[in-house]
Amino acid sequence: MEFRDNKAIYLQIAEFVCEHILLGKWKADEKVPSVREMAVELEVNPNTVMRTYELLQQKNIITNKRGIGFFVSDEAIENVKAYRKTQFMEEDLPVVFRNVYLLNIGFDELESRYNNFVKQTFNA
Repeated sequence: MEFRDNKAIYLQIAEFVCEHILLGKWKADEKVPSVREMAVELEVNPNTVMRTYELLQQKNIITNKRGIGFFVSDEAIENVKAYRKTQFMEEDLPVVFRNVYLLNIGFDELESRYNNFVKQTFNA
């Protein structure tokens, strides 16, 4: 995983976990990698992963079964979508809108490119 400088590492790891859930790689009631396993895989401090897992627990995306480990919650997909949608709307979309305005990009062009992106990325 390549980390970006513009966002805290624990939040980037949260995005990584959320993406795995949304893509169906990790399903409801399935065990997620332990803090130590994830830290080794991503080459980060275990405390950083723990901070990520605590955030995801607060959002009811994962749950901690004491002595067993962390698991994807039953409502994970809905909660991930709500969490990520809020992030996107508050952080990313204003930047997109600014660029759309400054570059005078029409909604027809955006729609066309969006449709092509979906077709090439998810219908392959």
